[in-house]
Amino acid sequence: MSLFIPTYFSPISQYIAIVNSDEILFETEDNFQKQTYRNRCYIYGPNGKQLLNIPIKHSSNSSKQKTKDTLIDNSVAWQKQHLKSIQIAYRNSPFFEFYEDDILPIFSKEHKYLLDLNIETYIYITDALQISSAYQKTTVYQNNFKNDFRILTNAKQEHNYHLESYTQLFDDKFGFIKNLSILDLLFMEGPNAISFLEKTL
Repeated sequence: MSLFIPTYFSPISQYIAIVNSDEILFETEDNFQKQTYRNRCYIYGPNGKQLLNIPIKHSSNSSKQKTKDTLIDNSVAWQKQHLKSIQIAYRNSPFFEFYEDDILPIFSKEHKYLLDLNIETYIYITDALQISSAYQKTTVYQNNFKNDFRILTNAKQEHNYHLESYTQLFDDKFGFIKNLSILDLLFMEGPNAISFLEKTL
């Protein structure tokens, strides 16, 4: 069993670990931290690496809030912005049309909790990759865990996965950009995306 934090259209590094794990356990008792993949992902836009950030309602008191209790600020039209950015970035990619209809419902509903949204994106991706979406949730915070991949949530830290490069839509302008959202690999490689993830470890 491997331990992960549910993130928003997770980076490729996280899906490398997920694909190569027997069982998935999601940490749901951790504290929310800013500048992590919990509420952000990066795609390859026409101007290079592009951030998609989900606005969060931060707790009014000084105590830390758990990720599972973190509320999305839906007063901002972030769903429409994110979907438009993804469509602009990938509408000419080889497999975007193949997956587009299934991704639209994620942006057409108003999620209250960040955790629920992140798990829905996980189910969407595992379905697209045709792998098991089965997972369990923690009931207490895990201090020590043998197969601990929570570090992959840190957007500021480099990770040691050496994913084979693949063709990206704008790589003639900006070169290959590694460890973007899994969406980049999926829309560019389609059903072949799983083979990239499986042979990395």
